[in-house]
Amino acid sequence: MVTTVKDVVNLLEKWAPPAYQEDYDNSGLLTGNLHQTVTGILVTLDCIEKVVDEAIAAHCNLIIAHHPIIFKGLKKITGKNYVERTIIKAIKNDVAIYAIHTNLDNVATGVNQKFAEKLNLKNCRILLPKSETLAKLVTFVPKEKTGDVLDALHRAGAGNIGNYKNCSFRAEGKGTFLPTGTAQPAIGQLNQQETVDEERVEVIFPKHLSRPIVTALLNAHPYEEVAYYLTDLQNENQEVGAGIIGELEQETEPHQFLLHLKAVMSTSCIRHTQPVKPFVKKIAVCGGSGSFLLPVAIARQADVLVSADFKYHEFFDADQKIMIADIGHYESEQFTKELVVGVLKEKFTTFAIIFSKTITNPISYL
Repeated sequence: MVTTVKDVVNLLEKWAPPAYQEDYDNSGLLTGNLHQTVTGILVTLDCIEKVVDEAIAAHCNLIIAHHPIIFKGLKKITGKNYVERTIIKAIKNDVAIYAIHTNLDNVATGVNQKFAEKLNLKNCRILLPKSETLAKLVTFVPKEKTGDVLDALHRAGAGNIGNYKNCSFRAEGKGTFLPTGTAQPAIGQLNQQETVDEERVEVIFPKHLSRPIVTALLNAHPYEEVAYYLTDLQNENQEVGAGIIGELEQETEPHQFLLHLKAVMSTSCIRHTQPVKPFVKKIAVCGGSGSFLLPVAIARQADVLVSADFKYHEFFDADQKIMIADIGHYESEQFTKELVVGVLKEKFTTFAIIFSKTITNPISYL
């Protein structure tokens, strides 16, 4: 069976919807044709020229990268820098490049969950859940058709809350209407007032699914004119947000934790503040630049925040309330490749899906 770039993109975007990327980001298909047949996929943290060369040699015409090679607008593509040279080489060789960045950071099964798994953290939760990502649909359905309408809404993605699926609220009531003009009522007669036993149905869903949810409603509802309304919610979405907080199986002396962290994350250097407790157990993690989460980690009473890219003065902000462990940007996200390959291999089995062997970390330690 032929697999196209679009097939792969659809899988990735169902897992990590583009709607969850940060405003500054540029995730998505950066080069290539959605209708191109996939011959192989190379997964990398960064897409640079050497990675494109590697993809060509391995007969992979799709690169999945965590970081977007195109981050800012390009007005000219002349090959004057590594970004332009990478894009030119990819286009010349029909290699598509797809970036799955902060949207993968922000989903509960994404980068930070993999980070937490490597540290064997338990009872994991999103450290800073996002708000304004949920919406609610309310509609009114004849009682005998409520099940059909709800089935359609659930298939479209409504009613999932954490580990619970097919969630809804239903309340009985009376619906009234008077069909007039050229109306073709599913229930009742033209020019006659009607009263119908109905149920008020409410479901919550990710806001970016509004269009398919409404389409599913209109297709499944028996009425010619469907009464419904949508409401954006301020609720925090416990499935979407920055960082993960969890617990070690046992309390650990801080120095031993740092040694364990260094070994598991294969880093030669950890910049850290002094321990503030004799033992640590509650650990917050964030792949990439996570200094913005320091106040949140303190408020959530984490013993350690493990992330990257802390500036000198930000270490002072720990203020004897938490230990900061900066393990490096590349190091904190290195297992993203493993995460992406695992998801792709569950779905696609007719072509090679391989890890890039190119070490793209631009930082060396002496």
